[in-house]
Amino acid sequence: MSGQVVVGVDGSASSLAAVEAAATEARLRGAALRVVHAFVWPAMHVPLGPSPLGPRDGGLRQEVDRLVAEAVERARTVAPGIDVGHAVVSGEPLATLETESRTAELVVVGSRGMGGFVGLLVGSTAVHLAAHGRCPVLVVREEPRTDGPVILGVDGSAAAEAATDFAFTEAALRGAPLVGLHAWTTWNAPLPTPEGGPFAAAPGVLAHDEERLVSEALAGHRERFPDVAVTTKAVRGPTRETLIEASRSARLLVVGARGRGGFTGLLLGSVSQAMLHHAHCPVAVVRGT
Repeated sequence: MSGQVVVGVDGSASSLAAVEAAATEARLRGAALRVVHAFVWPAMHVPLGPSPLGPRDGGLRQEVDRLVAEAVERARTVAPGIDVGHAVVSGEPLATLETESRTAELVVVGSRGMGGFVGLLVGSTAVHLAAHGRCPVLVVREEPRTDGPVILGVDGSAAAEAATDFAFTEAALRGAPLVGLHAWTTWNAPLPTPEGGPFAAAPGVLAHDEERLVSEALAGHRERFPDVAVTTKAVRGPTRETLIEASRSARLLVVGARGRGGFTGLLLGSVSQAMLHHAHCPVAVVRGT
């Protein structure tokens, strides 16, 4: 496997955690790592060099160079031997990383950056990229686990095919088991239409159908990834709460950007948004092709 993993940095603890995760991803994938900082100050026409009254190395540009160099060094420490490049791009962070995603196989960001408000669970950059990025987006919290399964949120939609492929790939690269988890209620499950009428179903039929949905969604990928240990679960309960609880013991949670319950044209569904805000592990959001 080859390509490029991109990580956005801003000097925050969250972005340095993202650098570590991105370096690991690059090593596992045999990919290059590109460390990117979006430098907004030139567009605001402010002085970039040191103040005449301050230290000679105290300018904005020098500070940016330092934080990027720190990120590059952190990446090389975590994954020695990977190809690490870096860029300081003049522009707004959201637009910069969205552009980077067009040629990357994965973009990694921290859950919150330097511009986050106190108490905000996830920053606008992470949410925006999850909705608009052209490749999978991995949102990292400060202390990701190194054990536990990769959990895939399964809903049976055609749009989730790309998320399923990503989850199997991640499990294979990490040597981790994969759990295909589907949460359903009588409100979000497709209704059967037996002879008794559109709202009639024999006891246990709906649960059986939902279990079959999970198995069918993963069947082809199981053949392609025979070394990945797969467990399927169909749980009766609310989707968001079920996935959030499962994320407590996961090393990674993978969800599609939007599933079968999403409104047409909606770029990021309520479930994926809830995972970005409340999951207890890193979250990968994968848009359908």
